[in-house]
Amino acid sequence: MVLRADDLIDRRRLRRKLTFWRVLTLLVLAAAVIATARFVFPSELAAGAVDHIARVKIEGTITEDDELLERLDKIREAEAVKGVVLTIDSPGGTTAGGEAIFEAIRRIAAEKPVVAQVGTLAASAGYMIASATDHIVARQSSIVGSIGVLVQYPDVTALMDKLGIKLEAIKSTPLKAEPNPFTPTTEEERAMLRRMILDSYDWFVDLVTERRNLPRVQVLQLADGSIFTGRQALGNRLVDQLGGEREAVAWLASKGVDADLDVIEWKKKDERGFFTLMSSSLAFGGGESLSQALQTLLSQAGGEHLFLDGLVSLWHPSGSSPAR
Repeated sequence: MVLRADDLIDRRRLRRKLTFWRVLTLLVLAAAVIATARFVFPSELAAGAVDHIARVKIEGTITEDDELLERLDKIREAEAVKGVVLTIDSPGGTTAGGEAIFEAIRRIAAEKPVVAQVGTLAASAGYMIASATDHIVARQSSIVGSIGVLVQYPDVTALMDKLGIKLEAIKSTPLKAEPNPFTPTTEEERAMLRRMILDSYDWFVDLVTERRNLPRVQVLQLADGSIFTGRQALGNRLVDQLGGEREAVAWLASKGVDADLDVIEWKKKDERGFFTLMSSSLAFGGGESLSQALQTLLSQAGGEHLFLDGLVSLWHPSGSSPAR
């Protein structure tokens, strides 16, 4: 079949139109993918892009969080991060968890300026983490302090007596696996716990003494478990300045960081994909065990500290708060 010149021209026009729409469709799809990725993992894309100030939120009960520690290390290694704002709103948590985060922050501070901005609360291990930074900014009404360590354990012996339950144990030594909730605590066991608590307490006091450049005698006076408002904490030199993120960024600027840089939050990366996350949130369970599901629900209800083990540096305003 012999094609006329007009037919050839029409075919070429059609090809050009199809190519145009195909390219346009690919561009739209690429833009949609990028927009979705920015919505789900905004910090992942921003981290390696333009220079910026990284914001990291420390919220809720503090534990040894491997994901957070890895995120802090990535912030330290990222050349695009010129300064860090650590936003803290925590009653504390495990002493070991606070120590691990403290050390990670000190590694960042050795390479780039880091400032803490206290929201509602930075108590116990939360304050320990704040003290790892080189400048602490708090609101006038923020709650700060509760420097101390505690160990909590239940005593269900009265309940066991009512139920007629007895526990038999054969141990290598009297202090093995003590204290436990099934037998009354002896003076020897209390002395063992107190020695352990005081050792961690001395470490905590020394840490605050060094980081806040205060006489140890003064820190000991403040480290009786007391909490302070931001205004009181400023007077006691537990914080450096009153304000919020604006003041925190201004301090970074005084250390050579461009104050006009965007503050980008480095968020927790969910290991599950976006659609997996959406679908699992619609169905209770989603592969979780019952204990995991209960722990999740309790965490959302503010009951995380029920699952803490070991030495704890935690402030909670309960009616019968134990001594710190």
